[in-house]
Amino acid sequence: MVKQKRKVLFFAALILLLFSLYLLAFSPLSTNRFFAQADNNGVDLPQIIERGVLRATTNLNSTNYFVYRGEPMGFHFELLRLFAEHIGVELEIYATNDPDENLNCLLAENECDVIAIDFPVTKSGSNLVRFIEPHNQERQVLVQRKPDNYHLMRQQDMEALQLRNQLDLDGKTIYVPRNSVFVERLQNLMQETGAAIDIVEVDYDAEQLIEMVSNGSIDFTVSHEHLARINASYFENIDFRTPLSFPQKLAWAVRRNAPLLQAALSDWMTEFKDTPQFVHLYNRYFNNPRNAYIARSPFSSLGGGKISVFDSYFRQHADIVGWDWRLIASVAFQESRFNPDAVSWAGARGIMQLMPATAEIFDIDSTSSISDHIYAGVSYLLWLENTLANHIPDSTERIKFVLAAYNVGIGHVMDAIRLAKKHGKNPEVWTGNVDYFVLNKSNPKYYQDEVVRFGFARGSEPYAFVIEILDRFRHYKNVSGL
Repeated sequence: MVKQKRKVLFFAALILLLFSLYLLAFSPLSTNRFFAQADNNGVDLPQIIERGVLRATTNLNSTNYFVYRGEPMGFHFELLRLFAEHIGVELEIYATNDPDENLNCLLAENECDVIAIDFPVTKSGSNLVRFIEPHNQERQVLVQRKPDNYHLMRQQDMEALQLRNQLDLDGKTIYVPRNSVFVERLQNLMQETGAAIDIVEVDYDAEQLIEMVSNGSIDFTVSHEHLARINASYFENIDFRTPLSFPQKLAWAVRRNAPLLQAALSDWMTEFKDTPQFVHLYNRYFNNPRNAYIARSPFSSLGGGKISVFDSYFRQHADIVGWDWRLIASVAFQESRFNPDAVSWAGARGIMQLMPATAEIFDIDSTSSISDHIYAGVSYLLWLENTLANHIPDSTERIKFVLAAYNVGIGHVMDAIRLAKKHGKNPEVWTGNVDYFVLNKSNPKYYQDEVVRFGFARGSEPYAFVIEILDRFRHYKNVSGL
């Protein structure tokens, strides 16, 4: 009897153990781990660190990402840049205002690692992506126009003419960006209230639609509250005081099979939100009325689309060297921040920061026009290009060598090429090869080598010079209108 009882207890314990293992194996956390391990093509944090690049997709608007006076800006851009620095990688951004393209970049095309937008955290969304720690909470609001003579009206009289009850949307036509989160909110609102709303999806972003409400092209649109508030400082006749949702958590998202990236982003975001730097960034983009005016400046990618007042000269002279004019503009920004009167500690002058000896070769001095200075700078780039052509056959790769030579001199770059060849690196490839020896040309081990002819150089400057110019050039290409 005792023996039989022990046997029953043994089998019961075995069944309990097997059942516990079953629950552990198929708990949400374990299922996600299994999913991540099962996908051999998945890109998670270790792969991102190994390749040295974080790839993100975001929106082009006055808070997320734009270029102003030649410099990339935006709340999400700055957060991405700081996180990329935190994990020690470079940042590449793909910019689009199409929600489908954002998701395709992350999921279908597998080209992006993170969607860095104001993505509402929802159950349906969680079936597609992993959300990280939210960066904000916002309501969706109705954007409507104030009466034409609102500034002459009493507040209560104006309020009587505005839609404040969601039931009053019955029969109204509301324009929203195609495939946006606002479509789902309005559809849910119709289910909740029984109102018949005519939802018109269009190929405009939220800020464009807000402007259309202001100028009378349409009567209603929907926006996140912070974006509407920023635009209301510019379009004073819009009203955004009618909420269409409860406050929603807004967060970035990663692929379902990237749990390590999700954890790293969430931990970083949680800590960073408690810093004064985060408060400063948030106020700079969401509580700064000047942002709306910056966005519509002629020198904003969202407004006039100009990089600088000298764009016509960059366009005019870029053909001399056969480069994209925006790359020339990036060189000029790096050298002088578009200041034609700039003078460096070493004596370089003008918008292209030519040294006196080089300026003399191209017959340039302090009395020469800005156009002539840009012409001389581009002509010098051409000379470097031609000089390096026999050593670096690939024209795209050669641009990096030319940029480095523009900064530090061609002699030091040729020294680095010889060092790369001697130490078994590819002398025709910059990144991970020749750039290492440029960076280390302040090290006696290298600048005293017998193959070196031009001695010591402060290599960190040309090393960073190449990275920053090409990175800025990518931003110039990213944004519309440039």
